[in-house]
Amino acid sequence: MLAIMRGAEPFLLPGGDRGVLLLHGFTGAPSEMRLLGEHLNRRGYTVLGPRLTGHGTSPADMAGTRWPHWYGDAEDGYHLLRGLCGEVSVAGLSMGALLALKLAAEHPVARLAAVNAPVFLLDKRLPLLPLVRLFRRFQRQEKRRLTINEPYNVAYEYIPLACAASLLDLIRHVDRLLPLLTRPVLLVQSRHDRTVRPESVLHLHHRIGSHDKKIIWLEKSGHVATIDVEHERVFRYIENFFATRTSGD
Repeated sequence: MLAIMRGAEPFLLPGGDRGVLLLHGFTGAPSEMRLLGEHLNRRGYTVLGPRLTGHGTSPADMAGTRWPHWYGDAEDGYHLLRGLCGEVSVAGLSMGALLALKLAAEHPVARLAAVNAPVFLLDKRLPLLPLVRLFRRFQRQEKRRLTINEPYNVAYEYIPLACAASLLDLIRHVDRLLPLLTRPVLLVQSRHDRTVRPESVLHLHHRIGSHDKKIIWLEKSGHVATIDVEHERVFRYIENFFATRTSGD
């Protein structure tokens, strides 16, 4: 049994009949979504933040997982909340946003918020990934630096390259599903994201089938915007979006 890293524990915050599933990012942990979860819980929501398979333990543990494992966790969380609540909305960060987009295309999600969802990535080494994987299993990644909320910044120092390849497969898979997504969508994107190219959000907005879709730009935040300097602004946007009622809700 592998030990879970401090701060990487999943969380369930009981509240009212409206549920929210929060999905963390690639090599990250539920802690990235904890503050958002507490914010929404204070507004009466029941909130679940699962730990995705292979995350929050060790890179070696993650190396044996692929995107269907992570999506299975998202589906399990959705069904758990559906058993507790009359409706379920979903918010995801980075890879968690991809999982949230797939979930909303395949299940009756009430509303969806996607924060810094990757379509186009900034890492120029990605075209060499198939070659690099022949010689190594892990790649060191730049440490995420935050001026606030550092205890919530729980992530691996090393990326399992097999998982990076699976993430690219997930991006392609979700892109094909986007026209099927008809639920209300809020897209949040940091202009100075050092992981995701900002034009990703424009691609998503164009491809998503919903008529109710909106983009919010962040001017000061990095990739992990849920715990960065504009996190309270992100929380308010998501809170207001989830509280909005439209015909058919």
